[in-house]
Amino acid sequence: MAAAPDSSALNSTLTGDRLTLWNPGMLAKGGVPARTVICAKVDAAAFGNGLMDASAGIQAAINRCPEGQVVQLSAGTFLANRYVMITKGITLRGSGAGTTILRKTNGAKMNLEFPSNPVEPNIIIGRSRWPKPESRTSQNLTTDGAKGAYSVTVANASGFAAGQIVLLDELSGASWQPDRLGRGQIWASPDYRVVWQFHNPRQAFDDPLAASAPTGGPAAAWFSRRDRVTTEMKEVASVSENTITFTTPLHIDYRVSHAAQLTRYIGSNAQVENAGVENLTVIGGSDGAIRFESAAYSWAKGVEVTVWHGEGIAVNHSFRVEVRDSYIHDAAWAQPGGAGYAVSLATGSAEVLLENNIIMMANKVIVVRSAGTGSVFGYNYVDNGYINTIEGWIEVGLNASHMVGSHHVLFEGNYGFNWDADHTHGNSIYHTAFRNHLRCVRSPFINPRSGARVDDATQPRNGPRRCVGATAYSYWMSFIGNVLGAPGQMNGWTYDVTGPKGMTTPAIWLLGWDDISPQPYDPVTATTTIREGNFDYLTETTQWELNTTNQALPDSLYLPKKPDFFNAGSGYTWPWVDPVGTTKLYKLPAKARHDAGTPFAQP
Repeated sequence: MAAAPDSSALNSTLTGDRLTLWNPGMLAKGGVPARTVICAKVDAAAFGNGLMDASAGIQAAINRCPEGQVVQLSAGTFLANRYVMITKGITLRGSGAGTTILRKTNGAKMNLEFPSNPVEPNIIIGRSRWPKPESRTSQNLTTDGAKGAYSVTVANASGFAAGQIVLLDELSGASWQPDRLGRGQIWASPDYRVVWQFHNPRQAFDDPLAASAPTGGPAAAWFSRRDRVTTEMKEVASVSENTITFTTPLHIDYRVSHAAQLTRYIGSNAQVENAGVENLTVIGGSDGAIRFESAAYSWAKGVEVTVWHGEGIAVNHSFRVEVRDSYIHDAAWAQPGGAGYAVSLATGSAEVLLENNIIMMANKVIVVRSAGTGSVFGYNYVDNGYINTIEGWIEVGLNASHMVGSHHVLFEGNYGFNWDADHTHGNSIYHTAFRNHLRCVRSPFINPRSGARVDDATQPRNGPRRCVGATAYSYWMSFIGNVLGAPGQMNGWTYDVTGPKGMTTPAIWLLGWDDISPQPYDPVTATTTIREGNFDYLTETTQWELNTTNQALPDSLYLPKKPDFFNAGSGYTWPWVDPVGTTKLYKLPAKARHDAGTPFAQP
């Protein structure tokens, strides 16, 4: 794992509350295992190569397969109109994405808003389709759990044991606070660590939680236990009397004053471990496509996800899941409201790794909802987030928000059309963006619904145009060593918009903005943001706003050495983003695969 360097620009800019240990996914186990023992082979020809439903046949092979072995699917098309469920530590492996295809014909279809019944995913990794923590096992912390600590003390540790994956959370402590956007009051904790999008007086346009809170205070428990949105999954290392020690540190403080609790998952809700899906294509999922539902140390590798409704890949109630080397593209209905998100982390999922993927042509390319703690989004090519009925709206790109509670997610080495944090259902805090290229505008594309060409570079009404945005109440964000903008294409842009001009002005930095009219502005977003060592193609300079004297940047905040996918193909330099070097940008392997039309073969 990588640690913060002893001598670099980070030491003088990122204080202890912003840094954490990022060691996500399968890194602690040496990577995704290369399993070789095949327990069963399933041939597409036995099911008419797509003519007869193969769901039961694939499920039977999974059920018979011993732990640690592989169910091998042949080349060809498998009609799978019911989901298959991986309930133990085995691998479901195809013969290659685009070669082995699991197709759901009674599910999502391109440009169809409402899929037919049954509304189901393609694959579930987990023992239950809708798992949940068992609240009757909850134990109150008896002392505060401090950020960086590896243990907590609870009232009664009976029932907790080494190896369990458990949920740590706390109440928001929210009440009516002054709305910093000048609209009366907002439902928030006194320190604004948690800010719900709920107003007094009620805002007709921007109070999505109001219907669930008619008497004051959001009652929503969509992606967390009720009002427990600051949360993270932990793995128990040991139990001694009433002290429970974890394998990884706490990423934020959990406070007795906020009724912090530790809760177990039991029975069918307990996590499946060491389960994977590899080397296949899934099409037509209508309640997401691939869902990790209470999983740990599990993965999707070399998969293609396309034409889905809901979330392409969903990670819920999970710990150290890894999604890598995959291609997630072309949501069936690219709309807000959950219809066409590419990747979702939710319900406490923590220390997830999303690495070396191509993700594009969806509504929001990633959402993180009451989850994401200690997770890393690394070296992905992300483009063309859009709304299929409002194609000129430039969506949020790299993102770890969309519901209250997400914190301490690292974005490193990605190509994105922007980075932003929305506050649709509440705020997010303490994210870090390091060595990314944020180009400010999307690549040209064709809206599959209208057939219209969308080109942000030549269509000036498309917007909001920003390289980095963070909406109101997005606090304590850190942007270090990024390259912003497109060379030779920043004419008419402004460096920093921190006032009510908001989304009407193309800006390198759009901090504290809001998407209603007349547009209010939250100045605290900018004053709590650290921006250091970022190069932009408007000013053609690398900005050191804090006058940092040691301007060395580490290669990575989570990797100990150059990752293997930079050694594949030819001509890849790592780090590929270098704001302090003569050459600012080299080649990102994921983007090179996309541009070459070979999403699973490195040119």
